[in-house]
Amino acid sequence: QVQLVASGGGAVQPGGSLGLACAAFGFSLESYNVGWFRQAPGKEREGVSCISSDGTTTYADSVKGRFTISRDNAKNTVRLQMNRLKPEDTAVYYCAAGGPVGSLDLVEYQFWAREIQVTVSS
Repeated sequence: QVQLVASGGGAVQPGGSLGLACAAFGFSLESYNVGWFRQAPGKEREGVSCISSDGTTTYADSVKGRFTISRDNAKNTVRLQMNRLKPEDTAVYYCAAGGPVGSLDLVEYQFWAREIQVTVSS
């Protein structure tokens, strides 16, 4: 069964850090471009970051310098390390696979994990 499972998230104070992980089951994530997306209350879902099969990374301007996306091919997982978190990073986060290299356009992604909540609040 082909499946993406996202984990991590939770609640943290502003300035803190959280790590998210996106694990694939039933297929090799290494061959796919993998993206992270988020949707804040009352807003549309937006692209956060993506990583290609060769490790090329793309970031939304709002997270550049604070978030880092990486691959752990041994665990068939893509991680998103989020540092210096801000209240505006509060959202449900999704990982997805199958989009074109460098794309943060969610409509181009084929496989989606269920959402996980990230809350940044004092």
